Amino acid sequence: QVQLVESGGGLVGPGGSLRVSCAASGNIFSIHVMGWYRQAPGKQRELVAAMPTGSTAYYADSVKGRFTISRDDAKNAVYLQMNSLKPEDTAIYYCYVDMKGWYTAREDYWGQGTQVTVSS
Repeated sequence: QVQLVESGGGLVGPGGSLRVSCAASGNIFSIHVMGWYRQAPGKQRELVAAMPTGSTAYYADSVKGRFTISRDDAKNAVYLQMNSLKPEDTAIYYCYVDMKGWYTAREDYWGQGTQVTVSS
């Protein structure tokens, strides 16, 4: 069994910064991708950023230059530093991990989601 625990998020004014974190624990053999999605009210969930193991990060066009994804593989953790936040960044942010456990198939696991609200 695998658990993803998110932290961070909250309320910030336009132009502010926030950092969200996610740590995976449990039956982990190999991690292939760690990343972040978000879902705003009335919209579909969208990929924000992802970092494949040993490869370069991907960013959605809407966050390029403002958001930075990073990983700490020793902790099985992924972070999303969000700067110059805009009201349109308001959403629930979900971390996900594409991984394989010991004696289990490769699949995606999801965090519980954390609310990010950008408002004055």
